[in-house]
Amino acid sequence: MAPPHPFDPLTSGEIAKAATIVRKELHGKDPNFRVITLQEPPKQEMVSFLEGELRGQSRSRPVRAARVQVTIRGNSKPNEMVELTVDLTSGSIIKKEHLVGKHPYIDSAYMQAAEKACRADPRIEAEIQKLKLPDGAQVVVEPWAYATDGMNDVSERTTMCWFYLRLLDHPDANYYAYPLDLCAEVSEQLKVTKIYHLPSAEDERIREDARPYDHSKAHSPELSEYHPDLRPPPRTTTKPYQVVQPEGPSFKVNGNLLSWEKWTMRVGFNYREGLTLHDIRYDGRSLFYRLSLSEMFVPYGDPRTPYPRKGAFDLGNDGAGINANNLRLGCDCLGTIKYFDGWHNTASGEPLKLPNVVCCHEQDDGILWKHTNHRTQNAVVTRSRILVLQTIITVSNYEYIFAFHFGQDASIHYEVRATGILSTCPINNGDQVGYGTVVAPGVLAPYHQHLFSLRIDPAIDGYTNSLQVEESHAMPINDPKVHNPLGVGYTTKSEIITKEGGHDLDFASGRTFKIINEKQINPITGTPVGFKLLPCYSQMLLAHPQSYHARRSEFGSHAVWVTRYQDDELFPSGRHTMQSLGGEGISSVIAQRKDDPVASNVRNEDIVIWHTFGSTHNPRIEDWPVMPSEKMVVGLKPVNFFTGNPGLDVAVSTQEKNKSVLVDDGAGCKTGVCPRL
Repeated sequence: MAPPHPFDPLTSGEIAKAATIVRKELHGKDPNFRVITLQEPPKQEMVSFLEGELRGQSRSRPVRAARVQVTIRGNSKPNEMVELTVDLTSGSIIKKEHLVGKHPYIDSAYMQAAEKACRADPRIEAEIQKLKLPDGAQVVVEPWAYATDGMNDVSERTTMCWFYLRLLDHPDANYYAYPLDLCAEVSEQLKVTKIYHLPSAEDERIREDARPYDHSKAHSPELSEYHPDLRPPPRTTTKPYQVVQPEGPSFKVNGNLLSWEKWTMRVGFNYREGLTLHDIRYDGRSLFYRLSLSEMFVPYGDPRTPYPRKGAFDLGNDGAGINANNLRLGCDCLGTIKYFDGWHNTASGEPLKLPNVVCCHEQDDGILWKHTNHRTQNAVVTRSRILVLQTIITVSNYEYIFAFHFGQDASIHYEVRATGILSTCPINNGDQVGYGTVVAPGVLAPYHQHLFSLRIDPAIDGYTNSLQVEESHAMPINDPKVHNPLGVGYTTKSEIITKEGGHDLDFASGRTFKIINEKQINPITGTPVGFKLLPCYSQMLLAHPQSYHARRSEFGSHAVWVTRYQDDELFPSGRHTMQSLGGEGISSVIAQRKDDPVASNVRNEDIVIWHTFGSTHNPRIEDWPVMPSEKMVVGLKPVNFFTGNPGLDVAVSTQEKNKSVLVDDGAGCKTGVCPRL
């Protein structure tokens, strides 16, 4: 059997082997395995390997290594967190680091244990009894990762537990429709350390005393239930829609190597980022070394304590890979599907299969190009086909759908869709606040943001690239130095960024960010070859720069960042976001290098582009009880990279191949068919 490609995720056997090596290293201790994942090879070594692979030349393989993160339980002191790098070939430990004051990601087993600890505490039960809940009501506890507000000790992991009601005897009843004003904090030792009651009005603060639950908040299931078992029958007007490819798909898969049309890439997957893509090429030309969603931050805007602690890093705290859905035929992806599995590990270090976490399929994407000669009335039309790589994650109440779309014109689009259920908190009937929407009786959906960071590691015709900022400006009128007598002219102004830093979008000037290779000149345009970023115009972080939301999510202050490539810089809010205090993100790293002219130079260097985008989500009633997908799209498009339209050779669309069917109008009309060319 051929050895895994250096970009391939760890196999189940490699996960087990890494765990065995670590157990031996930590002999006498009882490690809780948090992470066993691929330690990607240094880029310098990989570039040499990839160049040899492209030419069919034998090159030495980079060391196959695993990154292993464990916690070791402390009796009278905080749990110890250790990270090891393991050489899987020699069986040796390359690196061992004690991560003092850092905390691992959330896992479902710990959250369930925190929930169980809450329900087992007699003080909690006493507080529940004081609420005088409706007969038959079931209390649901939902643990959340703690985020600091600057007033609490973060040396140990703390969990916040929110309380809800399930009024219907059904496991899928929407308990977010009945938030209680009870809250508890649970220590890392699974002890309830604090119990209090939440504010239910704009001028209220947390209280120690309980108030009976307002039974008038109970409402019709039709208002707040989403599961089909609990709702009226669905509409019957939608006819079946089936995607059929009689000759099979156009893509080919060999392990994790994916080929489609002129595209080749390697599909990766890890516990934190989920789907990653590597060595992306079009017609053999190098475009991107690595693409991934590197972080997402969900800060809530309710200023009342304890809600400022609601700031979720859904990748750094939870993990896109760990929370990836098991995708199903006919539901999440339509057509002829190829699924990729992922692998994680159990707490004891055993391999854990994550089935069907990525789906790969083709979609029709409308018209790629068309022209009708108005003199002859001859039309030529080519439909666009795209290759889709999609993964879906569930993080507590929300779902996120992440998809890369590859086009026949060498474009890439990254699409995020947000859906799921709003996170809710209690409010008195008849009250309103300025930072949330009442979506049901006694149910407040607070304002919040979803901020994503797309990490773009370019390799535009090579690994030495620059970032060019281009703006379009009107030419002056009545200026003797400029010929623009009628005031219709406009031109572009460009600047190549030389230092690491953050930059903003400017809709008024049409500001464009281009990743270019200054050493490769287009023979026709005379300009450097490149790809331009098609940003998703979004509001940046609204929290004050002095807030912990801002300190912890530095990437949220600018839409575009450019940094010099470093092997260990993959995450714009740092490696460890759980209960982080800030100062470890992209802005801090840039500040550390700013006085070094070599380390901070990003012109004609190996660079990384980070695009911040997202949604300022001020909930509406139409988002309840489950939210229709909100779509955000980022594009990467060739600019002067080719010598013409790269999709010109896509076959013209014909009825013989597409086999569309006319709606029967009762008169046997058969017009409107594409001509045979």
